[in-house]
Amino acid sequence: MSARYENLKTELFIDGKWLAGDGLLDVIDPSDESLIAQVATAGDKECEAALDAADRAFGAWAKTAPRVRAEILRKAFEIMVAEADQLATLISRENGKVFSDAKGEVLYAAEFFRWFSEEAVRTPGDFRPSPSGDKQIIVMHQPIGVSLLITPWNFPAAMATRKLAPALAAGCTVLLKPAGETPLTAIAIVDILHRAGVPAGVVNYILPSQTGPMISRLMHDPRLKNVSFTGSTAVGKILIRESADLVLRTSLELGGNAPFIVLEDANVDEAVKAAMIAKMRNGGAACTAANRMIVGKQVAAEFTTKFTAAMAALKVAPGLTEGAQLGASVSIKERNKIAELVDSAKNHGAEIHLGGQRPTGPGAFYPATVLSVAADNPILNEEVFGPVAPIVTVESDEEAIALANATEYGLISYVFSGDLARAMRVAKALEAGMVAINRGVISDPAAPFGGFKQSGLGREGGFDGIHEFLETKYIGVEI
Repeated sequence: MSARYENLKTELFIDGKWLAGDGLLDVIDPSDESLIAQVATAGDKECEAALDAADRAFGAWAKTAPRVRAEILRKAFEIMVAEADQLATLISRENGKVFSDAKGEVLYAAEFFRWFSEEAVRTPGDFRPSPSGDKQIIVMHQPIGVSLLITPWNFPAAMATRKLAPALAAGCTVLLKPAGETPLTAIAIVDILHRAGVPAGVVNYILPSQTGPMISRLMHDPRLKNVSFTGSTAVGKILIRESADLVLRTSLELGGNAPFIVLEDANVDEAVKAAMIAKMRNGGAACTAANRMIVGKQVAAEFTTKFTAAMAALKVAPGLTEGAQLGASVSIKERNKIAELVDSAKNHGAEIHLGGQRPTGPGAFYPATVLSVAADNPILNEEVFGPVAPIVTVESDEEAIALANATEYGLISYVFSGDLARAMRVAKALEAGMVAINRGVISDPAAPFGGFKQSGLGREGGFDGIHEFLETKYIGVEI
């Protein structure tokens, strides 16, 4: 890594300054369980200071010309791309993912800075006469105010920029609270924004030492206007309840349980290639990961054989190892959750084709695992944040749709078919905010990201993303 990343800041960032906190948190490399760094944690005093700084800075930042905000975001994009290899190395070390996944994440994350640098100057309003003819209707959009951004560990760069970029483009000031497993990436991105010219107080980074109580305290302060969260549905529900007291705006990207449907007329070889991307991108630790392989009976045996062979060919190794394709989970705790879900599936009759055994030795590793299960196996109800692919066979499109929709989640679905019209019919019937047809990935900064049901509220990315940080104001003008 470059000297900048070897000597990365580990302090809090409040009001344009790097500051010590009330304690230290160990950041562990999950590949070998070694200590990478100790980062500062924030107590009540530091959280209060961050909120105060963001509140003071909001007025001036909201009035800053959109073009100026846009140029700062564009500069952040350029820095991030230039330092992509160093940042990817950092992500791989603290997250466990392989370098190729980390590098892909960095470039994807940087695109949010570029996209929203362009959107900063394109928030349209409306000017029209009322139907009665008695007034002019003017509709405008204004930044909502101080926003709390809470991000997860699985994509520590992309989930941060997907929130930071639209918030800053809209004219909001922010408090960024990352996951405790991966704070170094958040620090690096805050440093990039600082170097790109973000004014003091506009971006503040905190890592509360007591997460629940301190987040609750912030959410009950009237200076905070908005919360954007990516994480589990269970925590999202808590935040919704917390937000009710002050009727805070919330946007929530929550859990997923994505079906990967292979219809009987699909090109199996292409479906397997896409399944490897949809399942194994980020080692399976993605809310968009294919979680349930739902395969037509006529092609089930062929798909299972070829998919198992592709999974077996993956090289499992620490993320920075040359040629590594599957790294460690983010922690031993997360690895054990994966193992427990597989063990439960086996106890309920799953047939193991590959993997399925917790490895011995150091590091939070779990092998690529393929299993065939019945439609009532409990693993189909769980989001497996790892390299585990349960396959279930169905007799018809209707059965595939019913099984795909039999979940509280509705983030993304995948459909493979040789008949586009058939695939579209299935896609329309799926209860999901996003559907990929004959593709293993569709996430794009230019497209709205979000789900139905208990997969969340609101959208990130695309034209919709900036509006999560804007209030709509209607002005009626006498004529």
